[in-house]
Amino acid sequence: MAKSKKGKAGLPLVYKPVGFALGWASGALAGIAFRKAWKAIRHEDDAPDALDQDRGWGEILLAAAVQGALFAVARSAADRAGAKAIERSTGTWPVTSKGGRD
Repeated sequence: MAKSKKGKAGLPLVYKPVGFALGWASGALAGIAFRKAWKAIRHEDDAPDALDQDRGWGEILLAAAVQGALFAVARSAADRAGAKAIERSTGTWPVTSKGGRD
């Protein structure tokens, strides 16, 4: 029984590198999705950033909103898929706290 408790207590630590890898991959995919979305929305290859002097507020805030939404969706999907995979393979949910994201 002590071994079982130790294994369950160590699972979140084991999940950290998996979560990091999934987060990195989801970020890369979200970046690709953002570039394609921006090209579809504005028919431009380069999205504006906050320091583009020749872009207006609306254009910069639209780009930030689209980028933020895509990154949040990609990260949440990767986090959830990773956690479900760990749960299926070990029978234990990888995160012990019920709180939000770090």
